[in-house]
Amino acid sequence: MPYTTLIDVPALRDLIDMPSVAVPGVEARGVPAPRVALIDCRFDLANPPAGRAAYLAGHLPGASHADLERDLSAPVGPATGRHPLPDPQALAERLGAWGVDGTTQVIAYDGANGSFAARLWWLLRWLGFGRVAVLDGGLAAWVAAGGALQTGPLERPARRFAAQPDPAAWLDTAAVAAARHDAARLIIDARAPERYAGAVEPLDPVAGHVPGAVNHPFAMNLGADGRFLPPAELRRRWLERLGPTTPGGAIAMCGSGVTACHNLLALEIAGLPGARLYAGSWSEWIRDPARPVATGSEP
Repeated sequence: MPYTTLIDVPALRDLIDMPSVAVPGVEARGVPAPRVALIDCRFDLANPPAGRAAYLAGHLPGASHADLERDLSAPVGPATGRHPLPDPQALAERLGAWGVDGTTQVIAYDGANGSFAARLWWLLRWLGFGRVAVLDGGLAAWVAAGGALQTGPLERPARRFAAQPDPAAWLDTAAVAAARHDAARLIIDARAPERYAGAVEPLDPVAGHVPGAVNHPFAMNLGADGRFLPPAELRRRWLERLGPTTPGGAIAMCGSGVTACHNLLALEIAGLPGARLYAGSWSEWIRDPARPVATGSEP
């Protein structure tokens, strides 16, 4: 049975602890078989090279590294947010280089809370691929359970990944602007409360939120241990947040379309699929000074 939302460390061990085709320079046992591709998504918004450096210093055995800005985003343009969606064919080629094809089980992980791994999870689903899960607790959970790490870069045998992007999976800024006036739609901002309110803004030149958007910080999907809450608790919290809005009427946003994917993953775990991503998010909304901005803790 494929993993499509989360996988925990014991299940991952069972998945990869099998004889496999040897990867050059790596012991065969304990390395993901060709049908499993581990992707390290660690990244630091304040220090972009740090994610790659952390990967080289120690990663799950057999894992490739996906850089948020180089691999999981397109170049920033004059009207885009900070992390535009990547070109589907370019991403397909990167996935193939990481050993992913239509039969592969992909496991994405980051340092701990899944905030960057969820971006890859969503991107793969956007491309029509469902065999992808996030490692709950990330590298921190792996290490805490005694998992070994491998250093240095790693290349896997390339495969062919065929992308079938779903244009209905995300919305552009014009659609979000119209959704503000649609009672059946609810814009949900995943940023921390202080950023939503406009009290602080460490990344973007304008502080605040899209008028009418409600706040549901992605950290609310996590327990004190940094792992996702049980599905029943996630469902309770999300039904409370959605109110009369159906999951299909929800629009997930954040600063640049990254941590919004964490909320989309949480909704999927909760059995509430159908929400869509505002890919450009706040950093694209504010590109046009004519667009309205709200501040404070209320929508």
